[in-house]
Amino acid sequence: MNSNPEIKSLLQKFVLNQCTPEEINEVIAYYKKNQLTDDFPTVEDVQNLLDEMPKMDQQKADAIFNNILTASKEEETVIEMPARKSNYRKYIAIAASVVVLLGIGFFYKQNMTQNVVEQKFDFKSSDIVLQLENGETQIISEQNSSQVKDSKGNIVGNQNGDKLVYENSSDPEKLVYNTIKIPYGKKFRLQLSDGTFVHLNSGTTLKYPVKFIAGENRQVFLDGEAFFDVAKDKKHPFIVNADELNVRVLGTHFNVTNYPEDAVTDVVLVEGSVGMYQSNQEFDAAKNTILKPGFKGSFNKENAKISTKAVLTDIYTSWINGGLTFRNMTFKNIITKLERRYNVTIINKNEKLANEKFNASFKEESIENVMSYFNEIHGIHYTIKNNQILIK
Repeated sequence: MNSNPEIKSLLQKFVLNQCTPEEINEVIAYYKKNQLTDDFPTVEDVQNLLDEMPKMDQQKADAIFNNILTASKEEETVIEMPARKSNYRKYIAIAASVVVLLGIGFFYKQNMTQNVVEQKFDFKSSDIVLQLENGETQIISEQNSSQVKDSKGNIVGNQNGDKLVYENSSDPEKLVYNTIKIPYGKKFRLQLSDGTFVHLNSGTTLKYPVKFIAGENRQVFLDGEAFFDVAKDKKHPFIVNADELNVRVLGTHFNVTNYPEDAVTDVVLVEGSVGMYQSNQEFDAAKNTILKPGFKGSFNKENAKISTKAVLTDIYTSWINGGLTFRNMTFKNIITKLERRYNVTIINKNEKLANEKFNASFKEESIENVMSYFNEIHGIHYTIKNNQILIK
């Protein structure tokens, strides 16, 4: 495969429909520049990454194939297709060239994005949103109860207040995913079909199978912060994908923090054992970082290095009960976390503060008390009006 680890990782995320729009553009730009040169991955290499990509029915495959042909004609670089196009329709999920394979990944993601989510989720809204397997969305109200159904109308989960519990009765042939999105100012609890319990912090998105499949790993995808109490199952490792990092466990309690503004992805282990490794690699207990209870593992997003150190785990899990902790954190990032926690808008006109680092811990405090602390201890002057904070 390509010797460049960055494009490897991007390509993997691309074919698995995990790229951001910026990353998609980067992959396409790389393709346009290199096309089918020797350093491009082979079809077999890329095909191995497609196992987790959602399957397409014949009608969708044909539609995407036609989109690929149309786009090819519009590009300056023309992609020549073999005469027997029907073979590509028949085997579109295992495309016979990297060109078509990338086209499928791009247009399938584009197609799903257009049909499933017309607008980017607004984390400053007041609604917890559940996105179902067919692209429909369901609003979760903590004041009410509701049922979650699959495409056939079968009940797969029950929600009551701030908790959603999935059933473990069905035996599906393929993985079907739901995605839950927690807005700023709220938290939520989720019990997966295997009994794993997840606490979701504000501003968090979790994609997970409605039902796990026997013989396959139990994998979920996290953007944000969550505390996992994983149900023990030695035959089916539980894997949390946090962008470029995988966290692998069999049964344990741990916290994962993976917000966009953070320079590192943190994993704090409370009980059991977890392995940390890059998402484009296979797990290897002899080579990968293995955390022990009471330790924090930090994955540096810039250089892909993992470091560990002993910590007081309560500090990092206190958010579950309303706590708030900053450790050697820039004020710019603190502002982002305060906005997420309290669903407020903070305008900082004191530019000198932005890159200064602070340490602070709070129990369940109001935003007024938190800002008052910064004013008293660090001399940060501010005003609060209509859910907006102005730092002078």
